[in-house]
Amino acid sequence: MNGKFKVHGHFNGLKTALLFALMWAIIMLIWWFTGGSEGTLGIYIVIGLVTTFASYWFSDKIAVASMRARQVSEQEAPELYQIVRELSARAGKPMPRIYIAPTMSPNAFATGRNERHAAVCCTQGILQMLNVREIRGVLGHELMHVYNRDILTSAIASALATIITYLGYSMMYLGGGNRDRDSRDSGGFGLIGVLLSTILAPIGATLIQLSISRTREFDADEDGSRLTGDPAALASALNKIENGVQQHPMPKTAGTQNVSSMMIANPFSSKGLSRLFSTHPPTSERIARLMQMSSEMTGSQSPESIAPHYSQRADQSTF
Repeated sequence: MNGKFKVHGHFNGLKTALLFALMWAIIMLIWWFTGGSEGTLGIYIVIGLVTTFASYWFSDKIAVASMRARQVSEQEAPELYQIVRELSARAGKPMPRIYIAPTMSPNAFATGRNERHAAVCCTQGILQMLNVREIRGVLGHELMHVYNRDILTSAIASALATIITYLGYSMMYLGGGNRDRDSRDSGGFGLIGVLLSTILAPIGATLIQLSISRTREFDADEDGSRLTGDPAALASALNKIENGVQQHPMPKTAGTQNVSSMMIANPFSSKGLSRLFSTHPPTSERIARLMQMSSEMTGSQSPESIAPHYSQRADQSTF
């Protein structure tokens, strides 16, 4: 725990690249069904990229404003500053800005286009629910989202999903190109194109985008736990957060829905089919992975060497 932590991220580049390739394949398929017009594809690519670039570039300001969060000073939140300063120093990264959101729903998120423009936000609910050791586990997870460039990855996925959706709408409202018209004369091939574009493609794009998000959550769990040296603390925090969200789910507004994918856990009560479209993997699976990781870490070193700066007092106290 005394040496510098090497930020390298959990290896999943190939999987993410394949998911992006699949999204682009869907885009090209829809484009082909809509007639293969260069102008059509260009318009939707520009719309998707411009809107997503703006969201990415101003992600920190948009996210904290959506949650009505306010930046706090070290005098207001000394223990929070202590934890973030220690973890960012261990990672060799700049200290991010710290915000607190006025909601009792327990959650946290990090945002910003890079580590020099990063912000970490905790809700009042999570600060009251978790002890210092668990908060440290949560913040380690969130900082790794920034260090692993997950905000950029999510922005690219969002851009591709936006392009796919716009292409689908073009089939519904504007009709297909020449290829569609020819196919109608030859047996209804255009109908398949309309169905694919307007219904199946946006759903597929959403599922791919969610898959990318879930992959990044697993990575942040693992990398954040290596940063803190205490995966069991994050596992305990996730269990408390999930139970807390069921008691105090976050109200669904345009702002909270935009930020929900950034949060450490799904802030809304999810049941039935809604779980399929969750941006987060099942909490039980995340906890199982973290406890396995904890077992492996404690097997290779003494328990006392893990998180040495946090004593029994830290296990019991809250903010």
